[in-house]
Amino acid sequence: MALAPSVAAIRVAVRRALAGLPAEGPVLVACSGGADSLALAVATAFVASRLGRQAGLVTVDHGLQAGSAERAAAVAEWAGRAGLAPVEAVAVTVAGRPGGPEAAARQARYQALADAARRHRAAAVLLGHTRDDQAETVLLALARGAGPRGLSAMPARRDLAGVPLLRPLLDVTRAQTRDACAALGLAPWQDPHNTDPSYARARVRADVLPALVAALGEGVLDNLARTARLLAADTAALDALAAAALAAPHGPHSSPSDAPRSDAPRSDAPRFGGLLPDGSRTGSRPSDELSPDGCWSGGPLFDGLRVRDGGGLSVVALAGLPGAVRSRVLHAWARELGAPPGALSHRHVDALDALVTAWRGQGATALPGGVRVCRRGGRLLPVD
Repeated sequence: MALAPSVAAIRVAVRRALAGLPAEGPVLVACSGGADSLALAVATAFVASRLGRQAGLVTVDHGLQAGSAERAAAVAEWAGRAGLAPVEAVAVTVAGRPGGPEAAARQARYQALADAARRHRAAAVLLGHTRDDQAETVLLALARGAGPRGLSAMPARRDLAGVPLLRPLLDVTRAQTRDACAALGLAPWQDPHNTDPSYARARVRADVLPALVAALGEGVLDNLARTARLLAADTAALDALAAAALAAPHGPHSSPSDAPRSDAPRSDAPRFGGLLPDGSRTGSRPSDELSPDGCWSGGPLFDGLRVRDGGGLSVVALAGLPGAVRSRVLHAWARELGAPPGALSHRHVDALDALVTAWRGQGATALPGGVRVCRRGGRLLPVD
């Protein structure tokens, strides 16, 4: 009997995801029993065995529905029969966590997965998000006015507390995972939350995406997912530039002790493509900071920038950065000062930016976590 194309596609996706992992340690599949994670678990068991790697499974009981403990136990029992090991069913407490019910459940689930990975010294945890999930995430990000980071949606890989989280199925459709389950004789669980209209994602899944497909064609899902990939690449580049600016030393032209302390603008403020304090020009041609393959090489782009100044940030150097880079520098610095990432919004970063670009003698800016920042003597400084 010929192998179903959907089964083959998922196996290929898993093999690609596992290719870059270190040889030591099992891989764990996060599995709810739904079609996406069930198809992923079966494919991972198949591929891992042929790569000489151990594959296990973790299922999380959120305790939010009647019979959830029994369902988690059933998934774990199935996994053992399917040859997956180690296998765990982990109960978590969702109540009392910050955010709405979806965010609280997600936080509890990821914490449980990371803990399980550390217990078993796993090389990675595999998640069953598909191309359809990616398209939904982009639309939800658009609806809440997210920036490039939010529109980048879900990365194929990210690290959570030192644990790699992989999403092998971002180029696989939900229809393919369902077809794979049918071809393999599996009976996926249908999560009632996925069709509950009280959840925004369920409404997008049931109403918005079908309307877009009807109006614009099937290609709209691929296009949304591609937009996420393109924005993820741009965001990574901007993040790298911001990290370089924030890490840049004081340079040879001055030191914190002799740096100007005036809040007046300077004509020699270092800028992208502008004059540096020694009269040289940075980024005067697009090729100046490009490697032979056309990528930024990390070369002279930040020469002369002195973003860090003593215990604060130089207003002159910040003003010389493009807005997209400056906002990332300010966001990262606010986190360094102790502002909780989950509570730090674009409004807080905008307020910090106004201390640089719209200075009119305003007082200190309040950030989450009790952090306060003022502008004094040409620097942004935390207020003790």
